[in-house]
Amino acid sequence: MNSLLRVEDIHKTYAAEEVLKGVSFDMAKGATKVIIGPSGTGKSTLLRCINRLTPPDKGRIWLDGEEITHSRGSINKHRAEIGFVFQSFNLFSHLTALGNVRIGPMKVKRMAKAEATKLATEELARVGLADKAGAYPAELSGGQQQRVSIARALAMFPKLILFDEPTSALDPELIGEVLEVMVSLAKEGMTMLVVTHEMGFARAVADEIIFMEHGVIAEQGPPAQLFTNAKHPRTAEFLNKISELYGETDG
Repeated sequence: MNSLLRVEDIHKTYAAEEVLKGVSFDMAKGATKVIIGPSGTGKSTLLRCINRLTPPDKGRIWLDGEEITHSRGSINKHRAEIGFVFQSFNLFSHLTALGNVRIGPMKVKRMAKAEATKLATEELARVGLADKAGAYPAELSGGQQQRVSIARALAMFPKLILFDEPTSALDPELIGEVLEVMVSLAKEGMTMLVVTHEMGFARAVADEIIFMEHGVIAEQGPPAQLFTNAKHPRTAEFLNKISELYGETDG
């Protein structure tokens, strides 16, 4: 497979706890891969290792054929190529929605203000927030703030976007508007690696689901296989429990 992202034998230890114990997988351009698993199994740590926010202790990562794990000189370049949507929005409270989306292209890509403003306006419209460009984060709902976060990631023209439980901080009635944007991006061919409990989204959009437990990949495969014929009993047990707990919200 001609991989956009290749993750090979990633290990990470915090204090005395080994959080990641050798995680490997490949991801093709345009794919949507969903990572599931119980809390504390290393899902968020894995995303942070991929984006170089957390350096892995061992292992290698390639993005579009270039190893990014140990190339210290180009860490900012690689981060600019990998979007990250956090569960806590992480917007600048003193900037409007437009300002939050515009700041990355201006500061990182050295884009002229007029050009960055045009781009930010287009990306806000893309996530359904054209009318909220002048609003500050405090004036937006949680779902709207998360959509601004997605627009901010898109404005950097990323090769890959990482989503770390993007709906977990939202009220139930706001989850759908964020998932709708993510489904649209998947259909457009955006490459996305998503940590989520939204099984309806995983069923509808994922090319592959990765089930992680105890810092390793216990099972991976297409949604139809994992949901109907999981090879690992623990995978089936987890999917049944998570579907009962969170429901199957179709984006």
